[in-house]
Amino acid sequence: MQKTVAAILTILGVIGLISGCIGFFVGQNSLTGVAWTVACVAFALRLRSTREWQPFAFSCWVMAFVSMAMFFPEIFKSYWTIDFDSWRRTTEESQSGSMWIQKEATTIVSPLIQVIMFGMGTTLGIADFFRVLSRPKAILIGMSLQFGVMPFVGFALAVAFFLPPEIAAGVVLIGACPGGVASNLIAYLSRGDVALSVTMTACSTLVSPLMTPLMMWLLAGAFVDVEFTAMLWSILKLIIVPTAGGLLVNAVLQRMGWRGPWVDRFLSGLAMLAICIVVGIIVAQSRSQLLDVGPVLILVIVLHNATGFASGYWGARLLGLEEIACRTISIEVGMQNGGMATALATSVLKLPQAALAGAIFGPWMSISGSMLASWWGRHPVEKV
Repeated sequence: MQKTVAAILTILGVIGLISGCIGFFVGQNSLTGVAWTVACVAFALRLRSTREWQPFAFSCWVMAFVSMAMFFPEIFKSYWTIDFDSWRRTTEESQSGSMWIQKEATTIVSPLIQVIMFGMGTTLGIADFFRVLSRPKAILIGMSLQFGVMPFVGFALAVAFFLPPEIAAGVVLIGACPGGVASNLIAYLSRGDVALSVTMTACSTLVSPLMTPLMMWLLAGAFVDVEFTAMLWSILKLIIVPTAGGLLVNAVLQRMGWRGPWVDRFLSGLAMLAICIVVGIIVAQSRSQLLDVGPVLILVIVLHNATGFASGYWGARLLGLEEIACRTISIEVGMQNGGMATALATSVLKLPQAALAGAIFGPWMSISGSMLASWWGRHPVEKV
């Protein structure tokens, strides 16, 4: 039965992909959008059934939302919500329908990022922060490469490819963000040091209120106005507070014996949905700019990500760390918190175009990270 379902999903995905290509070449945008969305969903469901291909499934889900946002942007540009002031008015006024108001979709980006970071916090424990005391050299090297390489590489690529100022600022921003929680999964699939990966993610997130605004002020200030204090407070509200809340909830659940696999599955699914919606909103808001600079920006993101993997690995190796730590640091440096970059671009910089880099970096790093994990997973470190 399972093989039959897998075959059906594969056939459906291929049909959708071919139909979308035909629609694209004959100018039928609606057909293209629907067909490619169906293809991405079918491939996502197919890949989800295989453990080592699950990160690719997430990328397919993201691409499904990207397809919808590109061909049906109005879906992601606004949403309807209740006007509670109208709700408190008389029944007659409420019956007129005035209780419903339309809002810009960008207003929900920050709350969605907070949901994602809360979910990340529930995967952490106090021990993850204190583990730095037992391995200070590896974590110090990793964090130095994280914030000492990626922002400058982002700046250099933005200048080299003559990106528009708003988009260039977004490339620097993704480089100035801490590691993302997806790196922990990739480290696990790579047979890396998961404890080191989790600790680096926790510590880089902890110092991000200082390091991210500092790197943006030093580098992205050449492209757009950057308010150091405003960004610092936004990171505290968007990242640190919900992460700390998730950390607290995790401790309570552990203490009460309610911490089970269902928590991870639920929060993982919720975080994936939130990321997909955020990407859809950003793509829809910046659709015209993405059509203009899309191929160039994708190339920049690929180079940025590859440089992160390479500098993380070889930097750690040159500084004398063991192979398993080098692989783990490579993953941490190469995989950034795209959700954080997206939220800061919209809430602090007020530039949806600056959020494009984060929206593209997230799906791509899942693909490249999965390929790296597949290679290293087949070539584990030999135990001495």
